[in-house]
Amino acid sequence: MVQVAPDGVTPTRAARLIVLDRDGVINHDSDHFIKSPEEWRPIPGSIEAIARLNHAGYRVVIATNQSGIGRGLFDMAMLNSIHEKMHKALAQVGGRLDAIFFCPHTGDARCECRKPRPGMLIEIGKRFNTELAGVPCVGDSLRDLQAAEAAGAQAVLVLTGKGEKTLRDGGFPKTTMIYPDLAFTVSALLARG
Repeated sequence: MVQVAPDGVTPTRAARLIVLDRDGVINHDSDHFIKSPEEWRPIPGSIEAIARLNHAGYRVVIATNQSGIGRGLFDMAMLNSIHEKMHKALAQVGGRLDAIFFCPHTGDARCECRKPRPGMLIEIGKRFNTELAGVPCVGDSLRDLQAAEAAGAQAVLVLTGKGEKTLRDGGFPKTTMIYPDLAFTVSALLARG
């Protein structure tokens, strides 16, 4: 598992935390992987939603499987370029990410960091000195929701990306909250206070 943090800020226990999957939640997904900055396209409202979270005092962290690295479809330099495009888009609307955690392994690696296993989320909790109980973990696939449940966090399904299929297929944790997209999720979260 690898972590990329844009800054060296040490979080405190009081910081509110939210964990987001990347593909299908923040940006449009592709069955052929997002392999370049040109292929990375934000879902309407997602970038602004992250900025709203920042302004409300949330630490926003991404937890994403990126098996395209393990498959040889792109390398670390390309992943960093994709993430740089995302950081720039966020900066333009006053938003930022506190960290990006990703698993570069393929499914057959049987690592602990690849979702649906909870290793990446558990590591986020440790690094941010935060208990994961009640921390929203937003994803569009069953494995995102299973990882959240296994880590003791609150699974949140968005219907963008693979979300509609995930909803149809079922089998996700019974306590999963379901919203149309990240913007709606953030509005609901901030309305609760």
